[in-house]
Amino acid sequence: TIESVRVILREDYLESVPSGVSWQGLSEVYHETLVSRAPEELTFKVKLPSNPWLDLHIGTFEDGPVTFRVRALIKDGGPNGGSTAVTLFERTLTRPHRWEPAPVDLSAFAGKKIVLALGLESASHASSSHDAASAGAVGFWGSPVVRERSPRLHDGAPRGVVVVWADTLRRDHLQPYGYTRPTSPNIAKLAAGGTLFEDCIGQATWTKVATPAMMTSLYPATNGVREFFDRLPASATTMAEVFRDAGYATVSYSSILFTGQMTNLHKGFEEVDESGSLPDEESSKTAREYVDRLLPWIEAHKDGPFFVFLHVSDPHDPFKPYPPYDTLFNDGAKAEEHERQAEAAKKFIADPLLKDFGMPSRDELVKAGIDADAYTAFNEGWYDGSIRGMDAEIGRLMERLRTQGLLDTTLVVFTGDHGEEFLEHGRSFHGQSVYGELNDVPLIFHRPGAVPAGVRVPETVETIDIMPTILGMSGLPIPEEAQGQSLIPLLAGARAQGGTGTAAAAEPAWTPRPAISEKAPTKMTDGAPPPHDTESFTIVEGGWKLIRNSKRAAGAPEFELYDERRDPLNGHDVAAGHPDVVDRMAKELAAWRSNAEGARLAPDSETNKTLKPEDLERLRSLGYIR
Repeated sequence: TIESVRVILREDYLESVPSGVSWQGLSEVYHETLVSRAPEELTFKVKLPSNPWLDLHIGTFEDGPVTFRVRALIKDGGPNGGSTAVTLFERTLTRPHRWEPAPVDLSAFAGKKIVLALGLESASHASSSHDAASAGAVGFWGSPVVRERSPRLHDGAPRGVVVVWADTLRRDHLQPYGYTRPTSPNIAKLAAGGTLFEDCIGQATWTKVATPAMMTSLYPATNGVREFFDRLPASATTMAEVFRDAGYATVSYSSILFTGQMTNLHKGFEEVDESGSLPDEESSKTAREYVDRLLPWIEAHKDGPFFVFLHVSDPHDPFKPYPPYDTLFNDGAKAEEHERQAEAAKKFIADPLLKDFGMPSRDELVKAGIDADAYTAFNEGWYDGSIRGMDAEIGRLMERLRTQGLLDTTLVVFTGDHGEEFLEHGRSFHGQSVYGELNDVPLIFHRPGAVPAGVRVPETVETIDIMPTILGMSGLPIPEEAQGQSLIPLLAGARAQGGTGTAAAAEPAWTPRPAISEKAPTKMTDGAPPPHDTESFTIVEGGWKLIRNSKRAAGAPEFELYDERRDPLNGHDVAAGHPDVVDRMAKELAAWRSNAEGARLAPDSETNKTLKPEDLERLRSLGYIR
C-alpha cells in the first residue's frame, strides 16, 4: 500500500497528510496529481464533513485499458478489527492523454471516519498472463479533494470568486470608460450593476510582469519577476494559495505561457489549463474556448466555494477577430490589402521581436510607403472587434451565473494586465514604456447586494490592491507582506451613498497614496519587448504623473510630467513648467523604489539552503522550485 496524499481536503477534516503529490499534465492541462502504477492502491484516512463528495479527475498516458477504482474501507466493529470494503466508483479509460472528471458521492458516509482507497488495475493484472510489457500501467489521480456541499463560509463572503484578467485591454476602448464604439455592451452592464474604478494603474506593461504583481500584491521590484525567464519565488504567497488553503476549489485558464507554470503562477491552483491546451495556439482569441470549459467546471463546483482565474487574450495581437467581429468596425473588402501592407512593413522593422509580431513604428511605416494613420486605424478596428468578441463571452459567463442562481453569491472582478500602443508615442505593441495607453487598465467589481451598483470611484488605485480587496471580502487572511491595500473602504463609501453617484470621501482605513508602474531593462537574447536597455518608473499622485527614465536613449529626458486626468495618454510634457512638482514626486519615487527593492524576495536558490530535504523535494515535485 502506498500512503500518499496532500490531497485532500480542508485541513479540519484531514486526519493525516503524507507526502507525494506531483504536478502532472495531459494535453497541457495540469493537476495536482497522485501517480500510481497498477496494481497499487493508495489509501488515506479522512473524517468526512456533513455533505461530502470526492472531486476527482482521472487520466493516463497508457494506450491499453486502465481501470480506476475508488473504495471506502469501513471498520465493521468485529473483534478482529476488520473492515468492509464498499466500491464507490469504477471506470476504465481507453483513451490516453486527457483528463476525465470523475466525481464520487460520499454522502452515505457523512460525518464518519473512513479510509478511502484509490486502486488501479491494468489489463495484464486482470488476467493471468501478467505480461511484463503492460505491467505497472500508470494512472493519474488529478486534484483529489474531499469537498463539502454548501459549507458554512465567513459571514457575507461570496461563494464563488471569478477574476477575469483581460490581456492587452485598454480601458479607453471600453464603453463604460467613455468609448463611443459599441465594443463592450456586456462589460457596460457589469459596470452598471457594480462599482467601476475610474483610475486603476497597472504595475507593469506586459503580461509576464503584470500578472505576478496582481496575484501576489507585490510590486515587480519586490517579487522579482521583471525579465522573460524570471519565476516567482516559492516563498511568495499567491491569491490562489490563500483560497486553496481555505478549502476553495481553484482553477486557472492561462492564455499565454507567462501566466502559468513558466512564471510559477500555478502555485495554489488545483488545475491549470495552459495555453498549449488551446486548439489554435497561433490565435489570441481564447475567451470562447475557455468560457466553454469554465461553465461546466462552475456547474460541478457551484455547491461549494470556488476561485477562478480566467485569463483571456482576445485583444492581444494578431488583432483580426473571428466572424462576425472581423467586419464590425472595418470594411472587410479592405482586409486583404491591409494584410499585404502588414507583410510589406515587416521588411522595415528593425527589432527582431517586433518584426516577428508585425509591429512597425510610425517611422518604419513611413519608410515602407504606408499611410501610418490609416494602417493603424484598421488595426484598431480589428482590436475593437476582438474586444466585442471577448465581451460576448463575458456576457455568456454572467448569463450562466444568473440562470444557475449564482449571481448574488459570486464576486466577479473584471480587470486587465496592460494596454496597447497605437502610435500614440510613435510605436506599436506593449511593454516598451509606462505611458497611459499601456498602464491605464479597467477595474470593475460586481456582486449584487454586496458591491454597490452604478458607482464610479475616482480615487487612483493599483492592480496590487485587487488581492487584498478580494481576500478581505471573502473573510480570508491577507498576507502580511502584501503591498496593496484593500479597496473595501472605497466600496463602503460608495454604499453609503445608496449606490449612486461617485464614491464618498474615503474612510479612515483608506490611505490615498501614489500608484507606481515600472519598465525594467531586459535582455536582447530573450522574448521580452524592446527597448532592452531602458528603465522607466512612473508615479501617479494628486492628478500628476511623473515618469523617471533612469536608463534612456541619448537625448531622451530623465523626467517627464503630465496632467494625468486631463492628458491620460501623456501627450504633453509639462515638466519644464512645474519644477517643484517634479522635484517632490522624484523624491517620493526614489523612496518608494528603495523600500520596494529593499523588500525583494530572496530567489529560490537562496531559500533552498534553509529547507528540509523533504520540503525541498515536495516543492520540486509540484514544480514550484527547480
